[in-house]
Amino acid sequence: MLKVKITAFILSLFWLNSCTELTQVAQTIASQNLPLSNTDIINGLKEALIVGTDSSVTHLSGVDGYLKDLTVKILLPPEAKTITDNISKLPGGSKLVNDVIVRINRAAEDAAKGAKPIFVNSVREMTFADALQILNGADNAATKYFESKTSQQLGDLYRPKIRESLNKNLIAGVSTQQSWNELTKTWNQLAGSTIGKITGMKVVEVKLEDYLLREALKGMFLKIAEREKDIRTNANARVTTLLKRVFGNKNPSL
Repeated sequence: MLKVKITAFILSLFWLNSCTELTQVAQTIASQNLPLSNTDIINGLKEALIVGTDSSVTHLSGVDGYLKDLTVKILLPPEAKTITDNISKLPGGSKLVNDVIVRINRAAEDAAKGAKPIFVNSVREMTFADALQILNGADNAATKYFESKTSQQLGDLYRPKIRESLNKNLIAGVSTQQSWNELTKTWNQLAGSTIGKITGMKVVEVKLEDYLLREALKGMFLKIAEREKDIRTNANARVTTLLKRVFGNKNPSL
């Protein structure tokens, strides 16, 4: 039963509609109950994971992949709300804030284009033990695997793109980063003053580049997690006989 269960997971992780050939194999195995070796299992899982992450990368690297998806859209830090609220009251202020947000999200979309090889390499390094841990883990077990294996490399990929975006001139020869630095410097001087302390103003110490990097990577892993959870919990996503057989049982034996 363990091999049947693993087979189902291999052929369905994240989504099935883009894996026609794997679906056909699943249906064949379901009807014939053919045994799988450990090598078959790990190779199948690797292929499914590569296709699965490719879907998330394709979504986020497209135009408006971050910007128009409200679940992953990158906004300025919450600590900056007071600053941005005041800027928005000035002539052209709202457009300035919006331009910053658009550029930030465009940088993340651009960086996402290079993420696929990183995921592919992490999948190739997967062991059979990793595959079993993913299978028997929580709804986001595969996502957590990717986080542990790819976060550093993805950070190295995204950071230059975000930095480049922040350093481009936004208006009057001033970049987003320069604007942020000036805004926070002025605000922090006020917040640190006697009046600021009395009125409860808080100093803004967020490093914009680091914050945006965290948000961009969080968005990537969120999209991966959504696909993983769907096949684990959504009965409508189980479109093969094998999937219905295995996941229809609340407590299948191993």
